[in-house]
Amino acid sequence: MYLQDIYIYPIKSLGGIRLQESILEERGLQYDRRWMLVDKEGMFLTQRTFPEMALLQVEVGESGLLVFHKNDRNIFIHIPFQAQSDNFLWVRIWDDAVIGQIVDQKVSIWFSEILGRACDLVVMPESTARKLPSKYAVNNESVSFADAMPYLLIGQASLDGLNSKLEHPVTMNRFRPNLVFAGGSPFEDDGWDKVQVGDAVFKITKPCARCLMTTVNQETAEKGKEPLKTLATFRTFDHKVMFGQNMLLLQGEKISAGDEVVPFFK
Repeated sequence: MYLQDIYIYPIKSLGGIRLQESILEERGLQYDRRWMLVDKEGMFLTQRTFPEMALLQVEVGESGLLVFHKNDRNIFIHIPFQAQSDNFLWVRIWDDAVIGQIVDQKVSIWFSEILGRACDLVVMPESTARKLPSKYAVNNESVSFADAMPYLLIGQASLDGLNSKLEHPVTMNRFRPNLVFAGGSPFEDDGWDKVQVGDAVFKITKPCARCLMTTVNQETAEKGKEPLKTLATFRTFDHKVMFGQNMLLLQGEKISAGDEVVPFFK
């Protein structure tokens, strides 16, 4: 088995980026979900409610991010890595509340106009520590603005197995993984405890429960019932639909596409 794909999603719920290599950090891959859109009450925005967020694509440049509309690259904005405001506020991701920093009022206005809802783009300051629940943490780790854990792993064979049951196959970007491995059998990662990728070692914390976001077509922003409807027929455990494995980093500094993937079983 080997590492087939590496993905980051710098701004939570916007378009992801495929990489050939990436730097590993405690909170997740470098730049992954370090920015997030929030409403004026500080609640995070997501494709679950605003599927049109899928049409906003992100690129990482030398000095910051570029965000553009997939249907019209003339609709774009540059976002510097360093926040241009001194405004801090409490932001909420599910049950967690942490301090975020508003990037720039001009950036907030641009996103508000695009989405038709007043919102702000916030970045996670280094001083913000969003700690993992103690039952999953190994060394008191922190996580970014991701839904649950620093890393998400999915096997290509698992997606192939799902697609074999679908009338219209779906692409991996419906599930927003960080790491995709090739080889092995569908869902064999259910029995893994740890996994080594190149020189890095990850602890698998729990399966990833899937939601309505998987039903959003990432190229058109259209919502349907699949693949969640079919996935629920054979991947439901404890009333949750599972696909992929949440992980945290135990050791390692960098990963590259093509790295060998070696599992350690429970």
